[in-house]
Amino acid sequence: MAKNERFEKVYSQGAMNITEIWVDRETGVNYVFHCTGNAGGLTPLLDREGKPVISPVVNR
Repeated sequence: MAKNERFEKVYSQGAMNITEIWVDRETGVNYVFHCTGNAGGLTPLLDREGKPVISPVVNR
């Protein structure tokens, strides 16, 4: 992985129905990606209060 890539995959499950969590390295915002067959979607990961989940940003 190149050092200048903005997004990092931190979680993945499934083979036909894929669910992944990606972290934006600049903002720390977590995103959920889900795909089944030819359809997929990406949305911010929210906590139970409806606020985006934000991971600490580590300078690399």
